[in-house]
Amino acid sequence: MRLLFIASLLAAVLLAACRPAPGKPPLPATAGQPPSDSVGTPRLPLARVTPASVALPAVALTAPSLVPERAPATGVHPTLADFWDGRARFAVDVDDTGLPMGESETVVLSNGELWSYVHASQRSAGVVDSCGAPVDFPGCVVIYRSVDGGRTFALPEAPACLIPCRQCPCEADVDHMVQQQYPRVYFDGERMWMVYEYLGRVKLRESADGLAWSEPEHVAGTVIWHLWHSDCPAEERIGRHPFVPFNYECLRGGPPGVYVDDGQLYVFVAQGRNPGAMGCFTRPVDRADQPFVACEGNPLFVGAASYGPLDETGAPANPFFDFRTISSAELQALGDGEARRYYMLYEGVRGPAAGDPGDTQFGLGLARSLTNRIDGPWEKYPDNPILVDLPGNIGLGHADLVVLDGRTYLYTSLDGVVRSRLVLVWE
Repeated sequence: MRLLFIASLLAAVLLAACRPAPGKPPLPATAGQPPSDSVGTPRLPLARVTPASVALPAVALTAPSLVPERAPATGVHPTLADFWDGRARFAVDVDDTGLPMGESETVVLSNGELWSYVHASQRSAGVVDSCGAPVDFPGCVVIYRSVDGGRTFALPEAPACLIPCRQCPCEADVDHMVQQQYPRVYFDGERMWMVYEYLGRVKLRESADGLAWSEPEHVAGTVIWHLWHSDCPAEERIGRHPFVPFNYECLRGGPPGVYVDDGQLYVFVAQGRNPGAMGCFTRPVDRADQPFVACEGNPLFVGAASYGPLDETGAPANPFFDFRTISSAELQALGDGEARRYYMLYEGVRGPAAGDPGDTQFGLGLARSLTNRIDGPWEKYPDNPILVDLPGNIGLGHADLVVLDGRTYLYTSLDGVVRSRLVLVWE
C-alpha cells in the first residue's frame, strides 16, 4: 500500500512538472487602444433618416443566384474609411427589420432579393429539423428573406433547418442542429463558405448555391480547454476576470468570421480571454486536403488590458468594452493595391459586473489593417465602441454589413429588442 501511495505521489509530481506554467503573459497593446486610465464619453443618439428609394427586386421574373459582394460607391456614398476619418456617421433608416435581435448575416442575390442567415429554434421561431422534430435553443441555420430591398425580412410559414440531418432522428454531435450558432458566410465567386459555432468549436461548410451544404469541417482544433490537456500561445491563454470564477485556461473558437482573399481562405476566431484577442487561421481556398495554419500576424489585435473601473457599467467604461472576449469578425476591403485596407467590425465583451449571472456589457468595435494584407498588423478605431455605450446588448456586436446600390448598410440591435438597419451618411 505504501509503495502504491509513493508511486501515485510521484506520478502527480511528474504530471505537475510537465504541465505548462499557468497564467496569461502580457500581450502587446494594439495601436488605437486608449490608455488604461481613460474615461469614456457618452455616444450621441443616432439620427433617423428616410430610407433611400430602391428598385424593387425582380423576384417573380428571375431565380436568385449568388453574386460576389458588391463594393461601395466610393466618393458618391460614404464608406467605412470615411467613418474612420470622421467624414461619415451611421444613421437609422429602418427601426425594425423583422430579423431576430441577436444576429444576422445578409447577402444580396442576383435578382435583388436579400437572404439573411441566422440561427433559430422552436422557441424563437417555431423551427423544426429535417426529421420534423422541434429544434432546441439556440438552434440551427435558417434563412430570412427580403423582397423589399432589405427593409423587412421574414421566414417561410413552416421554417425548418437549412441543412438536413444525415439520418433520422437527428444527432446533435453529427448534425449540429441544436447549435449552428452565429453563422457567417462569404461567396468567393465560385463557392459560398459558411462558418458557425458549435460548443465553442468552429465548423466550416461550403455550397455552390447557398442552399445545399457540404459536410462540416472542424477548423484548426478550435475549442476551450485546460493546460493539462495541452499548452497554448499567450494570445489564447485565459486570464483572470474580477467577476468570473477561473476555470478554463485556453480558448480558440467562439463566434467566427470568414473571408476569401487572393486565393486564401481565412477563418477568424476568438483567442483567449481577459484580455481577449482576434486571430485567424488560413489555408489555400482550393486545398481542402491541407490543414488550417495560424496566421503569422496572430494576434491581429488585442482587447483592453484590464476590466477598468469595477463600479462602472456605462459610458465611462467604454474604453474597456473588449476586455473579456473579441469575436464575430465581419470584414470589408476598401481601396486597391498598396492603398488597400481591410476593415473589421467585431464584438467586444467586457463581461459581467458584480452579481451578474453571466456575460454582460457588449459593444461593437471597428478595426483596420495597417497594411494591404489581412495577415499582418491591425489597429483599432480610437473611439470604440461605436454606435452605443456600454452595457449595450447581446445582439449589438454580431453586426452585419451589406452594400446595396453603392450604399453601406449595417444590421444590428441598438436596444436589445429589435434588429434595425443603419446606413452610412455624410457628416
